[in-house]
Amino acid sequence: MFGIRENFVLKTTSIGTDVVLSVEGLSKRFCRALKRSMYYGLLDIVTELSGRNRQTETLRHEEFWALKDVSFQVRRGEAIGLVGPNGAGKTTLLRLISGLIRPDAGAIRVNGTLAPLLALGAGFNPALSGRENIYLNMSVLGLTRKEIDERYESVIAFADIGDAIKAPVQTYSSGMGARLGFACAIHTEPDILLIDEVLAVGDMTFRAKCYRKLAELREKGTSLVLVSHSPAAVLSICDTAVYLSKGQLILKDATERVMSRYEQDMAVGHKSSVQSAGQMLLPEREGITALQIMRLGFVDEEGESVEAIQSAKPAKLSVTCRVLESLKGVSLCVLIDELSAHRTRVLVLESARDGKSFSLSPGETVLSLKLSPCGLKPGSYTAKVYLKQGKMHIFDLVESFVFKVEPDPKMVQCGFYQPRGWEVEATPVISSVPADESAVSQPAARLEPFIK
Repeated sequence: MFGIRENFVLKTTSIGTDVVLSVEGLSKRFCRALKRSMYYGLLDIVTELSGRNRQTETLRHEEFWALKDVSFQVRRGEAIGLVGPNGAGKTTLLRLISGLIRPDAGAIRVNGTLAPLLALGAGFNPALSGRENIYLNMSVLGLTRKEIDERYESVIAFADIGDAIKAPVQTYSSGMGARLGFACAIHTEPDILLIDEVLAVGDMTFRAKCYRKLAELREKGTSLVLVSHSPAAVLSICDTAVYLSKGQLILKDATERVMSRYEQDMAVGHKSSVQSAGQMLLPEREGITALQIMRLGFVDEEGESVEAIQSAKPAKLSVTCRVLESLKGVSLCVLIDELSAHRTRVLVLESARDGKSFSLSPGETVLSLKLSPCGLKPGSYTAKVYLKQGKMHIFDLVESFVFKVEPDPKMVQCGFYQPRGWEVEATPVISSVPADESAVSQPAARLEPFIK
């Protein structure tokens, strides 16, 4: 049986038991003005109490759709990623599924128990100890005292915060609170786990432990709904992904296809930018006053654009900039990730680290990165390109420039191209000494040249 949240009415229905979460035509609107938002909220309450139906299809003054007609399903044991730029509606969707807020239209069907990991430790009482908060938090998530007693030691071991478990939570660091919050949630062993960027907290060892635990829960049939801005996390954990933009569902498909589409659309976050034939053209943007990237892409020796570069061959990334004022100490930075299931970072290049900073005068200029030769193996890559001054000041940023590296016969079964050379070294010739009687009888004579 499924619980349905549909226009604020909780109902039940039956559906295929393989589906644990069904989102159907979900819509949610918000108002940008606080006072008007409060007025609309009061108006909606009065409308419901009077038994009339609210108007949910049209926007009122200063309202906008945070989500609009979103539908998808999650099956038992499936991991689905929610991707999209900031403001796409990902967190709003998780809050709706978890029941923290109500939809304006549509239905949410949940089959089984649900545990939201939206803000780790947010429900902890800071005056209580870690032990007391374990019982408080896990009881809120639906466990009985006996069930919490049975899992208490496992929670303590997973959180691994030592004697701090006896201290008030208000004395914890943010990382310690996150450890305890995550440990509590996953040990409820829910049917559906909602995760909103919480895997970005904690140290590397703890994150690895979290990934192992999530894999273990999936083997037991737990479904995951993950929101993350880390493509590596989405690609490594999720089977399918949902791409949201401005509250609308753009694509739901296999994770690799969705991430590829998202990478292409992201293009520095400006839909008016165009990438084709190995070149990216960027529009003039407001708020960038000193140095702006206009165009980038790979070019050949004659400066003509190329659609792809080749392993073991020279390559040049050309970055055309508009300089609006005289600048010194400008550095070109290029971070390259391999577009694979694990989204591996393969190169971090910065001109300043190589002792090369640029002094730029107003006008149009071209900065370039020469790879002589290109050592990348064949495949698809995405590059983050930005211009900065010093350690912190970034002038302009291209979030994702997608390019391809074509194969070369020299790269068969290679993980990268290694420049190399082959030759025969000259070896000393040792003359043989005849083994006659005189040579044997006079050993000192043979050794005399070496002794001298």
